[in-house]
Amino acid sequence: MTDSPSPSSRPLAAWTLRLLGGLLVLLGAVLTAGGLWLALLGGSLYYLLAGLGLAVAGMLIFRRQLLGLWVYVALFLATLAWAIWEVGLQGWPLVPRLVGPLVLLVLVLAAAPALAGRPTGRRIALGGLAGLAVMVLAGGVGIALASRDPAPRDLPQPVGGMAEPSVLKAGADWPAYAGTYSARHYSPLNQITPENVRQLQRFWVAHTGDLPDDLKDNKYGAETTPLKVGNALYLCSAKNVMIALDPATGRELWRYDPRVPDEWIPYTAACRGVSYHADPAAPAGAECAARIIEGTLDGRLIAVDARTGRPCSGFGRGGQVDIKVGMGPVTPGMVSVTSPPVVVRDVLVTGHQVLDGQKNDAPSGVIQGFDVRTGQQRWAWDLGRPGQTQPVGPGGMYTRGTPNMWTIASGDEALGLVYLPMGNSAVDYWSSDRSQQENLYSTSLVALDVTTGRPAWRFQTVHMDVWDYDLGSQATLIDFPGQGGAVPALVLTSKQGDIYVLDRRTGRPLTRVEERRAPQGGVEPAQRSPTQPFSGYHTLRRPDLREKDMWGMSPIDQLACRIQFRRAAYRGVYTPPTTDRRWIQYPGYNGGSDWGGVAVDPLRGVIVANYNDMPNYNRLVPREEADRKGWAPRGQARGGDMGSGAEGAGDPQAGAPFAIDVNAGWRLPFTGLLCKQPPYGGIRAIDLRTGRTIWDRPIGQARRNGPFGVPSMLPITIGTPNNGGPLVTAGGVAFLAATTDNVFRAIDLRTGKTLWRDVLPAGGQATPMTYEANGRQYVVIMAGGHHFMETPIGDELIAYALPGT
Repeated sequence: MTDSPSPSSRPLAAWTLRLLGGLLVLLGAVLTAGGLWLALLGGSLYYLLAGLGLAVAGMLIFRRQLLGLWVYVALFLATLAWAIWEVGLQGWPLVPRLVGPLVLLVLVLAAAPALAGRPTGRRIALGGLAGLAVMVLAGGVGIALASRDPAPRDLPQPVGGMAEPSVLKAGADWPAYAGTYSARHYSPLNQITPENVRQLQRFWVAHTGDLPDDLKDNKYGAETTPLKVGNALYLCSAKNVMIALDPATGRELWRYDPRVPDEWIPYTAACRGVSYHADPAAPAGAECAARIIEGTLDGRLIAVDARTGRPCSGFGRGGQVDIKVGMGPVTPGMVSVTSPPVVVRDVLVTGHQVLDGQKNDAPSGVIQGFDVRTGQQRWAWDLGRPGQTQPVGPGGMYTRGTPNMWTIASGDEALGLVYLPMGNSAVDYWSSDRSQQENLYSTSLVALDVTTGRPAWRFQTVHMDVWDYDLGSQATLIDFPGQGGAVPALVLTSKQGDIYVLDRRTGRPLTRVEERRAPQGGVEPAQRSPTQPFSGYHTLRRPDLREKDMWGMSPIDQLACRIQFRRAAYRGVYTPPTTDRRWIQYPGYNGGSDWGGVAVDPLRGVIVANYNDMPNYNRLVPREEADRKGWAPRGQARGGDMGSGAEGAGDPQAGAPFAIDVNAGWRLPFTGLLCKQPPYGGIRAIDLRTGRTIWDRPIGQARRNGPFGVPSMLPITIGTPNNGGPLVTAGGVAFLAATTDNVFRAIDLRTGKTLWRDVLPAGGQATPMTYEANGRQYVVIMAGGHHFMETPIGDELIAYALPGT
């Protein structure tokens, strides 16, 4: 017997080796060329050296030389050492560094009999594969040990409860979007606990019936959280159909359709919720003694009778008020109300969304207050008319292009203040022509006196914002422990991840806020603030990105991301916008924290915050180039259709020297994978008193993630992007949907571990709520999906409860 292959197998072996060798040479050439580019940019030398080694191994194997096998084995061992040196035993970061080389190693070892003859080659192959199996097993154990969640801190000592400044109370009912206008997303119900939550089951399902014609290509994202008051559950659909349901069965009681035309859908067809108001002076059974109010996508406020769903005849004209009066020309889709108004001291306060990035003279972001009974306008806070709050008269117009409040306000009935998380001016990424008032109030929390519409105080989270870091989260009203006793306070979270605690009477910070030096330069160097505020209390933001944080499914796309990183302008958070090259914005405009806000357990003194951890990869596009691309404002040159792509991906910013091109999440164009390594989202518990982290977990599995848009269906935690907020209950359980894996979760408030989950029929990009009916606690989530989050669209409202209670 000899070590040579049989004559009949020689041609096949030769072709196999040539194919394998050719593959290695090709991959080596790609890595060498890209590695040289990266090295010239000042990046890692590994890819250049690995490419050369891969090409040498491939050429030797092509020539049927056993040395090629040993060269590749040596290269793999060097790659293994480099990978562990660069990222340690972190599972997801190791994927692009090792999985591809590991597959090639198996192929090379399988070729050993053809290279060395059968007996010797088989010994090499079997020995190599056995060693590889041991290595993989040991590595898996090491990764599992390294990836274990750190032990949670003990929950803080109970703070003894907090006063509720809202006239609405959460408990058996859930009478406001976040439970009450304090926005705590907390319920004192305790029927569901960590011990029994695994028994939770679907109790009823209701359908809104509001679905787009094309479930694959649309702009839907309902984002709805219902209210529960007395014997009815109240909600709105994506296109503002108001519905009342029996809270115990889900049976429909009534519905009212305001018939919003599709052309008025802005970036997203969303209705986060409705508002409830009961008039204590109204006779029992009188029309609209209790009413449900919503804002619509076409800029109306509509009030209907809570019992019947019929429009309130005494509110505005036939139950409607047009908030666009005084705004001048409004293209359909440019002005919409997607968040529920807030009612404080019988004043209905609303902001509205102005479609981002369209034009500098977009409609005004004016904040308006109306009599909740009659709909008569009480005041208007218009940044272009400082000191004036009377509504404009006939022929008048509110100042165009000013910052708006598109998200949800909170309110303090005792102080008579509403707290407005303000957005940015009409053009997010250009600031040279903003007024002094815009610069003072944009991206700020503003407290308005609800009786006059005048500002009481403001707290700005970004100076001269050109990053679309508008405040998306409701301010959460709390009592903050102080040396002299509890202080009326609020918790404010930002898209940058910073969490601030402010005295809600004055806006004075109760925890440390630092003004730190910020990067300078960009296309408007004179406009950039030399400093930016940073919270010394807590931040959800991770450290600045590094080249080694780049990701992909293989060394090649990871290399592409590394090259993009090195080519981009990036000096950490607040890197100024550039036009000659891309710049990295981290965190991106989706947070940090966004419209879902945070939950606060007032008894345990715990903040629960889910968050995103993704960058954007942006470029300012010169006007001439944008014009050539056909980028034009809503209603011009596009037939009024903005499409359903990512916000900012080709926004014209007409009237400014630059348009904006945002690569949201920083995706590669071919595979669609994100350039930053996981996790992309998480959930964290924070000690309210100290700001210390109690526990922090990635949230969301890789079930729906995968290259080329193909779901991997892997039930492995990766930490997905998420939109929607948490719910916390006195039973010690937090609930969260929000993630792109379409899973609704119950989480142990003490440890952060997932106790229960249910796969939803569509995306759960909404905030859950809870209530009691007939002695049973229900937890409800809207499975409406979301076009921006790329989750399936649906119309199902799902109620969960324990069996037999």
